[in-house]
Amino acid sequence: MTIRKAMTIAGSDTSGGAGLQADLKTFQELGVYGMTALTCIVTMDPKNHWHHNVFPIDVAILEKQLETILSVGIDAMKTGMLGTVEIIELAAKKMDEHQLQRVVIDPVMVCKGEDEVLNPETADAMGELLLPRALVVTPNLFEAGQLAGMKTPHSLDEMKDAAVKIFDRGAKNVLIKGGSKLQTEEKSIDLLYDGRDFTVFESDKINTIFTHGAGCTNSSAITAELAKGKSVFEAVETSKAFVSAAIQQGFRLNQYVGPTWHGAYRGTAGTSKTEYCEDCGE
Repeated sequence: MTIRKAMTIAGSDTSGGAGLQADLKTFQELGVYGMTALTCIVTMDPKNHWHHNVFPIDVAILEKQLETILSVGIDAMKTGMLGTVEIIELAAKKMDEHQLQRVVIDPVMVCKGEDEVLNPETADAMGELLLPRALVVTPNLFEAGQLAGMKTPHSLDEMKDAAVKIFDRGAKNVLIKGGSKLQTEEKSIDLLYDGRDFTVFESDKINTIFTHGAGCTNSSAITAELAKGKSVFEAVETSKAFVSAAIQQGFRLNQYVGPTWHGAYRGTAGTSKTEYCEDCGE
């Protein structure tokens, strides 16, 4: 049996729900071997309403991590929280040096639960350096507006406008994650644009606030499926189902956050929300 390999260049979420932790869990659940290049460590302050603190990793150390992984070889890769222009430049350089084709860009600009862009200059660098190298880019509504140079879209038509603008900046496929936040939709909507056709992926809205890590999980599921040789459409279709199941079985971690449950898609023993809560005594 051939084991496909995927790389994530991302930050570490100390609470375990997002970042490279979510990526590795998703890779494993979808049968792909994951490797990680750490860009930063994100901690949360339990004495200050779970406020996020970001501790960057030196770019030289990141480069050593990338050299380690790329010497092994990968079938697909994704980016998550990159944080600085220098890190974005390094990621783009390595994509070119190793002629990486199955590249998923998750343009992380804000930590969930925070409302301040981590580093405003990175949006420009992402647009200039990463979009032209992306097989798929997976912005949420806020990120789509930033990359498209427009207000945050709040309807399907506005999502389409943003997708066209982002495609024109070089991305081969644009997946805008509307999720449950579209004001005019009764469904959870994601929109895929390949430069010719718009494809809408929808599922029933799930009434929950336990969605921490959903965006990272989405992009890593797409990456895993691309690593296995699936088409972009097939990868997005699987990712939609994977994330929907994970959100459906999300759980409360503490009074501030609730992550998705990555074992939900496979439905393996002991991974349902009810069984999990019984096991942990909650």
